[in-house]
This record gives sequence, C-alpha cells and structure tokens, in this order.
Amino acid sequence: MSTVDAVEFWDDVHAARPAATDPRPNVRLTGTVADLPPGDVLDLGCGAGGDALWLARRGWRVTAVDVSSVAVGRLTALAVSHGLDDRITARRHDLRESFPDGSFDLVCAHYLQTPLDLDRAAVLRRAAHALRPGGRLLVVDHGSTAPWSWNQDPGVRYPAPREVAADIALDPVTWTVERADSPRRIATGPDGRTAEVTDHVLIVRRAA
Repeated sequence: MSTVDAVEFWDDVHAARPAATDPRPNVRLTGTVADLPPGDVLDLGCGAGGDALWLARRGWRVTAVDVSSVAVGRLTALAVSHGLDDRITARRHDLRESFPDGSFDLVCAHYLQTPLDLDRAAVLRRAAHALRPGGRLLVVDHGSTAPWSWNQDPGVRYPAPREVAADIALDPVTWTVERADSPRRIATGPDGRTAEVTDHVLIVRRAA
C-alpha cells in the first residue's frame, strides 16, 4: 500500500465512521496518566479525539495532530461543543513531512500503526526530543489481532516494546525506559463483540 495517499486513505477511514459525540479515551492512557500533574501534551494520531478530550478535562493543554483533515475537523468541533476549545488545538500533520512545534511534558502515541509508509522510529525519536526535562513518551501499540481488526493477516508481527525502544535508539544517558510490557485486557469492538487483546506499552522518560 506504499503508493496509496495517506491523507486520502485516512480521510476515507474516518469519513466512513459516524462522528462520535463523546469518544472514549484509550484505557492505557487513563490508567497511566491519571496521577500525573497536568501540563502540555502532544497527542500523535488523535483519531476521533477521545484522548484529547479526556486530557483537556483534566487540565492538560492539548496539541492534537492527525494526518486526516476529517479527524482534525471533527475534534475541533467537539472541543467547541464540550467547552474545551481553550485547551485543545487540533492540527493536520503528515508526520512523514512535518512535526508540531513546541516542547511537551507528555507525548502520547496510541496505535500509531499504519499500512502505509511511515518511518515510525524517526517520528517517535523526534517526539522524545520534544519532551521537556522529566517528560514522558507513552507509546501504546497493538500486540495482537482482534476479531474486528482491519488486518486479519495471520502472519502479521507486532514488535515488542523493547524492540520499539531499540528502534528509537535514544541515548540512555538522557532517556530511560520506565515501562515496557504487554498487558492483556478484554476489549469491545465497534460491533459490540468482546475479545481478549494484548497491548504493547512503552514509557520513556527524559532525564530531569
């Protein structure tokens, strides 16, 4: 799928889904970030916007980016309708070509996995460099194929969190891996089915 235009692909994906009025946040975000003091956060691949809304409600100043203008437009409208437009800035970025300016206390990348060409390690490395001292990079990836996943290829491989950390290749003097594990959970798909899935969770912290 390397020749497919990423903007067109993801615009079609989001346009095919009904616009959510109050999208849910990712459970790995809520379980990891709930006790952190709010600051500035970058949400890479914001999608429907559940994470951005959840963070903003807890006092975070959110910069949310996505390659899809449909996703960005919907999140902008949601921020206004929920009275959070003073805390959420949504922007379209093709991370192959551009990256948001600024420095952050937290960068989140939830399921930033794509069938299209993307140098993910380079994106995550840049995200780590955008952290302020003491800031954290939270990367949550699929670790298994759910029954409702778009890709049902039995040969698909999901790199483990330590492999992702190795690919990012950060200087251990400056960045420390705080967490790298593969917890399981019961998830509910868009059609209401439930199944056990595995998440790959990586947290990297920049030295204070």
